[in-house]
Amino acid sequence: MAKLKAFATKNDLAPNVREKAIALLNQHLADASDLYSQTKQAHWNVKGMQFYQLHELFDKLAEEVEEYIDLIAERATALGGTALGTARMAAEASRLPEYPGDAVDGRQHVEALTARFASLAKTSRAAIDAAAAFGDVDTSDLFTEVSRGLDKQLWFLEAHLTS
Repeated sequence: MAKLKAFATKNDLAPNVREKAIALLNQHLADASDLYSQTKQAHWNVKGMQFYQLHELFDKLAEEVEEYIDLIAERATALGGTALGTARMAAEASRLPEYPGDAVDGRQHVEALTARFASLAKTSRAAIDAAAAFGDVDTSDLFTEVSRGLDKQLWFLEAHLTS
């Protein structure tokens, strides 16, 4: 990601701590934005016997991810950074795999989303530790909130794969 100008702030975190936090937040902003768009892709394109239930579930999951996007972006800007949040920025920086364009039935979509929610949950847990290690407990706490929500969403998805 490009290094952008920092904006003046009276936030008492050291500039190097804020810089690390902003970079960490922007990476997760890209990943969460990509997850949001992939979840909407599933929402729009799911077919099959469980269409309505999955269509509704995927929309609810996307709404919850959208809330994380806002939290993450606003924390980056509160630290004096710039939130790198356009679709093009997210596509360029996301660590998530591309969504399978041939997914049609509910199980295919649930499996694809399960892998992606699990991936973001894993990197969110790593971000909790990283932010705490460089001295930003508030950003660490934000990632704890995101991680907790993603784990719950992953549970909702995985419940559909249990027979």
